[in-house]
Amino acid sequence: MNSIPFSHSASIGLGSNLGNSRSLLREAWQALDQHPLISLQTLSSPYRTRPMGMESDHWFINAVGRLQTALSPEALLDLLLATEQQFGRVRHPELEGYQDRTLDLDLLLYDDCIRQTERLVLPHPAMHERLFVLVPLAEIGPQLTHPLFNKTVVRLLAEQEANNGQKGIEQTSW
Repeated sequence: MNSIPFSHSASIGLGSNLGNSRSLLREAWQALDQHPLISLQTLSSPYRTRPMGMESDHWFINAVGRLQTALSPEALLDLLLATEQQFGRVRHPELEGYQDRTLDLDLLLYDDCIRQTERLVLPHPAMHERLFVLVPLAEIGPQLTHPLFNKTVVRLLAEQEANNGQKGIEQTSW
């Protein structure tokens, strides 16, 4: 019996546009479950999405997962970055802007935490503008509230769809 209190909820964005993206996302999600201070809750459907903010011929597969954890936000971020590396993520600091990647794991929400440091900004600073985050997050946590805007994910999604439609994203299957 596990006596560790998993007292914090977190939402994680998962993305990949290189390799077998669906498999990479599922394997990375399961790898997080190997950590003794993490309990996976739910994973959204995968969504095929057009690259945003970058030029690439490779579309992304994106999903969002919810988990419970006893890790601090910074420790969870460290785990996410280590998992990216484990799955072949290479960052090219000499290149500007977004790049193709085997795996991208973003800490979107951590409880109702609002934090801005050099290493970590919570909630994720662009999540409210990204359909590839809002659509899968609305699937698994429609009543989750963005702590800065005090709006539900469903409301943020409706606002984005009213402004931009739902271009460049389609639900697929695992």
